[in-house]
Amino acid sequence: MRYLPLLRRARRSAGPDFRAVPDRGTVRSAPVGTARDQARCRDGYKCAMGNEADRARRPGGPAAPAGDERAQDGGEDLDQDVEEVIAAVLTASRLLVAISARALARIEPSLTLPQLRTLVVLDSQGPSKLATLAAALGVNPSTAMRMVDRLAAAGSVTRKANPGNRREVVLELTDGGRELVAQVLADRHAEIAAIVARLPAGQRAGLVDSLRALADAADAPPVPPRPAPPPEPAAP
Repeated sequence: MRYLPLLRRARRSAGPDFRAVPDRGTVRSAPVGTARDQARCRDGYKCAMGNEADRARRPGGPAAPAGDERAQDGGEDLDQDVEEVIAAVLTASRLLVAISARALARIEPSLTLPQLRTLVVLDSQGPSKLATLAAALGVNPSTAMRMVDRLAAAGSVTRKANPGNRREVVLELTDGGRELVAQVLADRHAEIAAIVARLPAGQRAGLVDSLRALADAADAPPVPPRPAPPPEPAAP
């Protein structure tokens, strides 16, 4: 309380410009006017500024408006929503990779996932040049060439000279390569179908919309749905 005598003298000298300012539930008086009077107001005593210019000179500046706090909270909520989406996508991606790995283990254990992806790209694009295949896989041509070498040795890919440019090589699946792709994709399709069948109809529709939105955001080409199987003939 050693500042109380100073505060009383400031009150007498400030005259009518002196205002009461609440501080933690207690009404305190603080000087307004000269720098000397304001310097005496410290240690829990708030100086009541007489105008907006005085408020602008306060250390730390004015308090943030309530709207800014709400905007900050909204940004944190948005970040949390994004993280939840990322976690869900990573979980689904891990599931799909595991399904593909199980299909390969059942159909052709010696085939790797990168090799399967190469076969699927060639199956969907048809005969392709090495540079085109490398671009579709997102790898450099030398990496794609090593992949093709292994698949050609396994009898799944052929290399033919381009009729329009004899210096270029055209890559194409063999009949065995196409059959291998069909078998692996059919096995994968069956396991995914069994999982989707366990979902309620409403969740299936929401899942379709969400996955299509994700594919559109990534500019991924859509996979057309398989036609429904024909109905089984009625028993005689």
